[in-house]
Formats: sequence, structure tokens, C-alpha cells
Amino acid sequence: MSSSEMPCRSLGKSGIQISTLSLGGWLTFGEHVRQEDTIAVILKSAFEAGVNFFDFADVYGRGACEEAVRPALCSLPRHEIVVSSKVFFPMSDDVNDRGLSRKHIMESVDKSLRRLGMDYLDIYFCHRFDERTPVEETARAMDDLVHRGKILYWGTSQWTGVQLREVHELCRRMNLYSPQVEQPQYNLLARYAFETDVQPAATGLGMGLVTWSPLSMGILSGKYDQGMPPDSRMAKEHWLHKGHLTEDNLSKVRRFKKIADAVGCTRSQLAIARLMSQPGISSVILGATRLEQLRENLGAMQVKMTPQVHQQIDDLFPCQPPPNDNVT
Repeated sequence: MSSSEMPCRSLGKSGIQISTLSLGGWLTFGEHVRQEDTIAVILKSAFEAGVNFFDFADVYGRGACEEAVRPALCSLPRHEIVVSSKVFFPMSDDVNDRGLSRKHIMESVDKSLRRLGMDYLDIYFCHRFDERTPVEETARAMDDLVHRGKILYWGTSQWTGVQLREVHELCRRMNLYSPQVEQPQYNLLARYAFETDVQPAATGLGMGLVTWSPLSMGILSGKYDQGMPPDSRMAKEHWLHKGHLTEDNLSKVRRFKKIADAVGCTRSQLAIARLMSQPGISSVILGATRLEQLRENLGAMQVKMTPQVHQQIDDLFPCQPPPNDNVT
């Protein structure tokens, strides 16, 4: 796939354009993938395929991800890529080395910039909502970072619709830069919170949406059809099992293969293509530990979605609350 075949979309009502498919570093670079050559090949191949948005976070490997991708990122033309990082989760045992306080934000952005070898971030995400810090303190800190040129835009991740409306109203009243993008989890096994709460709120506020975990940690690819592969993400990260690797989900994913076969693509490609077709989504963030995996997922760009296929997918994976009724 050439760069001309990868369309870009606006990040909500902002002027920046990002690739429809993007590449993230969660649980991959600096953790399960540490070889510099492998990381360089994956990032360069993504860029050559038209990916211009690369998403990371300070907490990924406690800084190891940002350090691991630095050589590869620095080899790419800075003006042609959009790079993001995040702040919120604890980076040490220190009481102030966490959350969305002004102190933690100001210190964390400088550390991320040093690890990435960059002068600024295109997007800086508040990785979760911080119940302990006033929203005004967080918004003012982000506004200051924009004015100082350390970040160009700021965003949120895993915030609820109520929280998004609250911060936008505050920014409007106080004439602060407001968040331009929300990064929620969204896939065929996790639809309810996104489609009933986050998506309506974000699009109504003019925010872009960049979604993560499109394959539900690999479940939708069919990787776990016959059990737990020893080299799989869930085999290495046992905490991911809870609420995801259920027999009901696995049964649906096995039946999902019939739909994908009829379309002429893999389950991974169809799952990603379904997300790309949803209103308001600016980009779907992919994860990859191998070049072959990246290439397969990028093949989602070639999948043709029809109303019939949409209906078949909706019937198999209905939009309903999770069993524990926890929609956030």
C-alpha cells in the first residue's frame, strides 16, 4: 500500500489531518518488542504505507516505549508525522509522580520529550480522568503547554461523556484551549460505552476520536480460537484475561470467520474496517509486534463494507452493556 492509498481525516474540528489507520506502542515497543531493528522496520513500514500518526505513553514500559521508538521516529521527517504521548498513571512510588496535577503534567511532558528526542508533541493526552485534581487545574496546565509550544493539541483518553462536556464548558468559560481528541477503547466486543456515551458527546463537542484495541487484545483475530498461544499477549499479560477471554466471546469470534471469509478478508481486517466506517472516528490505532501483523492489519483499507455486512456484524456482536453493567 502506498501513502496515496491511505486517506487522512480531520481530528474533529481542528485543522490537523491524521491517517485513518495509526500505530501505537501499548504492550509492544520497549516491552515485548525490544530489538531496535525490528521496531525500526515496523515504524518505517507503517510510515511508507501512509501512516502519519504514532501514539505512545509515558507509562508504556515506564518510559521504555518512548525510549525504544526514539531512533526510528527521529529518522522520519518530523513535519510529516503526528506524535502523541500521555500522562496520568504512576511513574514511580512518589506521591506526586502520578495524576493530572500541574506538577505532574509539567514534569512529565519534559521527560517524555527527552525520551522521544523531540522538541514538542503534536498531541498530549490525559490518560484517564483524575478524580483528585480539579478539572480547572488540569485544563490550565494543558493550555499553558500549548502556549509554550511544548504541545500543539491536547486530548483525553477513557473519559466519559459527562467529563468531556464538563471540561469543554470550563474551557469555553475561561477561554482556554479545549481538548481536541478523545482516545477511547472501541471494538466489536466493547461497543456500549463508546456508542451510547463517548461517541455522541465527543462528536457533539467537535472532538476527534482515535480508538484503541480494535482487535480486543487479539481475540477478534481468531488467535485464541483453540486456546492460549504461548507467545500471545494474554499469555504474557495475565491481567488482560478478565472479562475478555470468555467462551461466549470466543464462540462469537469463531462465527465471525464465516462473515470475513465471505467478504474475502481476515477477521482482523474486517474488525478494523468496521471501526473505520463509524461516524466521527478520525483514526483506528493498530498495534503490531511483527511486520507481517502490521501488513495484515493495514489490509483493512481494502475491505469493502456493505449494509449487509454491517448488519451481519451487528447481529453477531450487539451493542449491549457488559455483564457487570460497568459501561465506563
